[in-house]
Amino acid sequence: MSIKTDRLPKSMDCSAEGIGKPRIERFAEKIWLSTPTMHGDEMKYIQQAYDSNWMSTLGENINEIERLVCEKVGCKYAVALSSCTAALHMAVKLAGVKPGDRVFCSDMTFAATLNPVVYEGGIPVFIDTEYDTWNMDPAALEKAFEQYPDVKLVVFANLYGTPAKMDELQAVCEAHGAVIIEDAAESFGATYKGKQTGSFGKYNTISFNGNKIVTGSSGGMLLTDDKDAADKVRKWSTQSRENAPWYQHAEIGYNYRMSNVIAGVVRGQMPYLDEHIARKKAIYMRYKEAFCDLPVSMNPYNADECEPNYWLSCMIIDKAAMCKQIRSEEEASFTDGAGKSCPTEILDKLAEYNIEGRPIWKPMHMQPIFRDNAFVSVDGDVGADIFERGLCLPSDIKMTAEEQEAVIQIVKSCFM
Repeated sequence: MSIKTDRLPKSMDCSAEGIGKPRIERFAEKIWLSTPTMHGDEMKYIQQAYDSNWMSTLGENINEIERLVCEKVGCKYAVALSSCTAALHMAVKLAGVKPGDRVFCSDMTFAATLNPVVYEGGIPVFIDTEYDTWNMDPAALEKAFEQYPDVKLVVFANLYGTPAKMDELQAVCEAHGAVIIEDAAESFGATYKGKQTGSFGKYNTISFNGNKIVTGSSGGMLLTDDKDAADKVRKWSTQSRENAPWYQHAEIGYNYRMSNVIAGVVRGQMPYLDEHIARKKAIYMRYKEAFCDLPVSMNPYNADECEPNYWLSCMIIDKAAMCKQIRSEEEASFTDGAGKSCPTEILDKLAEYNIEGRPIWKPMHMQPIFRDNAFVSVDGDVGADIFERGLCLPSDIKMTAEEQEAVIQIVKSCFM
């Protein structure tokens, strides 16, 4: 890959003597966390939608991406929708959530995983995270069923592209007769014991948001092996129009269907999924090797069980290497310590050089809107600990090795 010279710092001293000194200058062009990587095929299918005049929610692009995703994931039916949030909403409706129903939800995730539960009047009960994958803890889920035995729906996410402990979560849910909704928004293309994520629940969802491993700029998809469920979602997502010669409606509908134009972008992206995963993995491995001498570790996974899609490379600082960090609702500060650092310092330092990093997802039970909701844990508050000590590193696959090396040296300087 060629290097755009205007992206590189004007001067850079990455020697051991230079670490910790202001030798790296601010990048002229921002290094992003994760942005779309386009290949040109996308325009061909957008043009096809334009030339055929199929610009709305019907067309060849929609049909084709539904077929391609079913083929990739190994599910029978896919329904292309306007967002993964819309897909999750449809999944929650399919699961029959009624006002007042409790639903077990991942705690450390993006709010979109569980907001659709609230749309239907459900009450999220948050299940703590475990350290092995940063996903829902099966032991905490079992404990939650002991406390709330009437719950019949579990919604869990695969964080940052790493599959959850699928076998254990499925076993717990089967033992208690609960339906699973798998939020695979971040993990499209990842596998658990050779099986694609997005296929472990009765209803599953993926995302084509602009920062995802395959993008449509927006969009999402509901995946299922249940034909009746897929047919219901196709109806609900197009305003629940009945089969009549006029516009007739017997139930509430939604404007959730994906457009044929957006589907054209996704269609052009699909052949590059495996390439994107390989390039994301290379970024992750470079970080892992470079940080082997720091008191940090990368977001974990069990290589004997799964292959992530490495959507975002994240790191967590050892407890003993954390400097003092204070976070209010909207601000953060830190006190520097010799040989120590914290996410706030590292993110601030990266920002000085025009490089984007992000905090780890703040757990839902810590969010102001959900602080009164139940939270179930068996090992302290794991999600809060990961949030306190973790951060997301630049993982854009257009980032060059040289640019990533600059990121690495900036992170290292924070511990000097």
